[in-house]
Amino acid sequence: MTDTYAPLSLHVPEPGCRPGDTPDFSDFEIPRAGDVKRPPEDVDPDDIRDMAFSIVRVLNKNGEAVGDWAGALTPDELRTGLRNMIKLRTFDARMQTAQRQGKTSFYMQHLGEEAVSCAFAGALKPGDMNFPTYRQAGLLLSTDYPMLTMMNQIYSNAEDPLHGRQLPIMYSSKENGFFTISGNLGTQFLQSVGWAMASAISGDTKVATGWIGDGSTAESDFHAAMVFASTYKAPVVLNIVNNQWAISTFQGIARGGVGTFAARGHGFGIASIRVDGNDYLAVHAVAKWATERARRGLGPTLIEHVTYRAGGHSTSDDPSAYRSGDEAAAWPLGDPIERLKTHLITIGEWSEERHTQAEAEILDEVVSTQKKAEAVGTLGDGKAPSPRDMFEGVYETMPSHLIRQRQEAGY
Repeated sequence: MTDTYAPLSLHVPEPGCRPGDTPDFSDFEIPRAGDVKRPPEDVDPDDIRDMAFSIVRVLNKNGEAVGDWAGALTPDELRTGLRNMIKLRTFDARMQTAQRQGKTSFYMQHLGEEAVSCAFAGALKPGDMNFPTYRQAGLLLSTDYPMLTMMNQIYSNAEDPLHGRQLPIMYSSKENGFFTISGNLGTQFLQSVGWAMASAISGDTKVATGWIGDGSTAESDFHAAMVFASTYKAPVVLNIVNNQWAISTFQGIARGGVGTFAARGHGFGIASIRVDGNDYLAVHAVAKWATERARRGLGPTLIEHVTYRAGGHSTSDDPSAYRSGDEAAAWPLGDPIERLKTHLITIGEWSEERHTQAEAEILDEVVSTQKKAEAVGTLGDGKAPSPRDMFEGVYETMPSHLIRQRQEAGY
């Protein structure tokens, strides 16, 4: 008897809606705020396996902070966090427009994701090192790093601290714990584990944080980082920012058959948690828990920040070509700025009038800073880095062939 088989075919996951469709997040399970319990930092990863399938949330629909993860921040700290997120969004809008005006070649917004980096920044200590992607500028704007320096880097002008050697928005600041951004996402994930291992080998108390997008978890660097972090219990917090879309590919492609990105940590024995990435209080609380765990030598933590990229992937991207124009408005976790604003008003520590005033003050600050940067130069206008700089910083001692090339170029 001869067996007969139907022709084989591949399964290609599809997003819930495409351009022209009505967004539908009805299958997106959202636990009530406060439902997920806060375990002790020294918990065994096997005892919190369920946290990779739920979502830590603090703010409920009424703007109240509830549950075990609440209460870690003072009203002053919350107001600072709100202003930092407004500043990041305002900065984004001005730089996006500047790119459209030809003042810079490229820009990437954080629209809808501001809470992830701004809230996480408050959990770190001086000397800790972030290995970020291009959508964690809030880690800098929430510190004392000058906004003017960031704009100079975007414009690649004569005051760009990187001398025009990096793509715009790929910042670098060792002093502020911000490792140089790489456009090849995934590389920094493995580097963060190596840095954390070096900190442990040297007997230091500093920890590292690695950052990656949902799409880049499909890269081999992600898995290599997980192996080394797990094997050596490196003092590192590994962050997956799941903003639902990797350029034009929805998150289901990179996620594969596993239920959540956080669940990937189970195969490596790493403590894994999902958090509401649009809830400033929840992100900060989970970040504080994970960094404390790392600092106490209890090993790595994998955090999946569930959020939504409300804008395009970059100024080179048109999201209307692959997703519904109404999808951002339908996203069930809301807007991070509005949620924190509502919370502060609910507890009597903010008002609509103060919010309007804060927005105006921050806009004035950003516009004033932008004018100073543009007075130095923009793309194709004003003072630019010297071509001599392309020969510098490659070797500790410049070899003869580079000296010769520099001289032939007139520098």
